[in-house]
Amino acid sequence: MALLLAVVVTGGSVAWAYTASAGHRHDPADAPSAPVVIVFGAEVGTPFLAGRLAATANLVKAGKAASVLVSGNANGTSGDETRAMTAYLTANGVAPARIIVDGDGVDTYATCARAVQVFKIRRALLVTQAYHLPRAVALCRNLGMDADGVKATCDCGGLLLFRNEVREWLATVLAAKNAISPP
Repeated sequence: MALLLAVVVTGGSVAWAYTASAGHRHDPADAPSAPVVIVFGAEVGTPFLAGRLAATANLVKAGKAASVLVSGNANGTSGDETRAMTAYLTANGVAPARIIVDGDGVDTYATCARAVQVFKIRRALLVTQAYHLPRAVALCRNLGMDADGVKATCDCGGLLLFRNEVREWLATVLAAKNAISPP
């Protein structure tokens, strides 16, 4: 019975995220424009973060956004995510004046909530891997942001991607809870 309940709750949460983000997940070539790109942090030095940053730099170079909010954990166990993100973007042609730093974006919900409540962002492109986009877009839209997600690549092995996909299903349960009853 407990297993059935877990499957139903997880499936319902994932269905919510995919439904709430439908029509708002894009390949980089098809991305709409927005005033700002929000790039989600990840462990420093991982292919996940590298893919997100490359996609973000390309969106800015293509004129899809005027500024970038780098959001991550400034005190993470792998180092200061936002410092590494800023260094990558400036080394890849994004002017420092166009970068806004949020070192308290410790998870997806915090990034979305702080973007809306602290940085007053109302319209944005969200950059992360395809497996993370439904949850990120659904959370930001639930918080009142007109958000569109843009898929970042990842030079990752299949096992690593599978692990993150499963983790994402579980994280989406918490996201659905936060959408219903914010922390």
